[in-house]
Amino acid sequence: RAFAWPPRWRAKCIDYSLDGSAGALSRRRSAHRMGLPAGGADRAAMSSSTAAEQAAAAGLAAPPPAHCPGPSGDEAGKTSACAGCPNQAACASGAAGKAASQLSGDAAAVARRLSPVRHVVLVLSGKGGVGKSTFSSQLAWALAERDGGSREVGLLDVDICGPSAPRMTGLEREEIHQSAEGWSPVYAADNLGVVSIGFMLPNPDEAVVWRGPRKNALITQFLRDVHWGELDYLVLDAPPGTSDEHISVAQLLAGARLAGAVILTTPQEVAVMDVRKELSFCKKVGVPVLGVVENMAPMRQPLERCAFVRPDGADVSAAAREALVAAGLGNVAMVADIFQANQGGGEAMAEAAGVPFLGRVPLDPALGKAAEAGGGLG
Repeated sequence: RAFAWPPRWRAKCIDYSLDGSAGALSRRRSAHRMGLPAGGADRAAMSSSTAAEQAAAAGLAAPPPAHCPGPSGDEAGKTSACAGCPNQAACASGAAGKAASQLSGDAAAVARRLSPVRHVVLVLSGKGGVGKSTFSSQLAWALAERDGGSREVGLLDVDICGPSAPRMTGLEREEIHQSAEGWSPVYAADNLGVVSIGFMLPNPDEAVVWRGPRKNALITQFLRDVHWGELDYLVLDAPPGTSDEHISVAQLLAGARLAGAVILTTPQEVAVMDVRKELSFCKKVGVPVLGVVENMAPMRQPLERCAFVRPDGADVSAAAREALVAAGLGNVAMVADIFQANQGGGEAMAEAAGVPFLGRVPLDPALGKAAEAGGGLG
């Protein structure tokens, strides 16, 4: 797909890649993460398990005690409340305070950068293979086509090890650039910008073999350094799970206009049981849930798209269609419930969690073709 930089991005840019001279990716940011910065009581109210996750991400041995004086300041690691705390040495040395300060500074920078973005939407799932990237890209295309294409939309692919956005937006051979204002998105349409590590890889088939700290550092740069300009919607396509990348995104977006998360599942219980953990994650870190979408729901195809075969594999499609038409059944459709919702699927999960059920997206070859071709379903 040919594309041109929109007029507002036609400033002189320099090429940027993983090995580029700009060297931003060579900076190693601290892996320290120490709890959410101030951004509302709902985001500060964390469960003990989430506190444990954040303490581990910050390099601390355990969550802080009940009467903790805080990780920074003159009393950090030195009061009676600190006695016996596994974090005492880190707090007394100032390491924990530096981690909290770094996180707070990054979150503030992200809030400033994303201040022109009206709605930030996360697409999450605790299960891999449920179609998050397809859904995210099609959601971005659909939003960009609303109201005659008058909406400004961004798609940020934060799946560092499995970037799909370049393929699904028809931008596989493009490269990200840097200008004086920051990193510039690559445009699939005049009003749809895309950012992904896929634009930075010299070989798209090479694995990204990074530990959590390096992935978190790049996600921080994506949120802090990309110059989107004014957007109506920014869609974030996240990897599966509830670990490092997700904690970082939740913390860094604490001051942004986070509309919430769309939770994606498929109907079968083996997927739903993992996606429930994503709902739990959102509750723990204070991310609002916009609703649940059940992807890969029963496939429905008109008669003319169906093929019929004998047990030996011989194609008898024409004869079968003629027989159905002769019987007055020429307007029937084939429905295949491939992934069965044996325990209620996404709708039952949403009802049990007390969140909206937004609907079902059926298995449809046209949707797969649109994603492969790098365009919207239309």
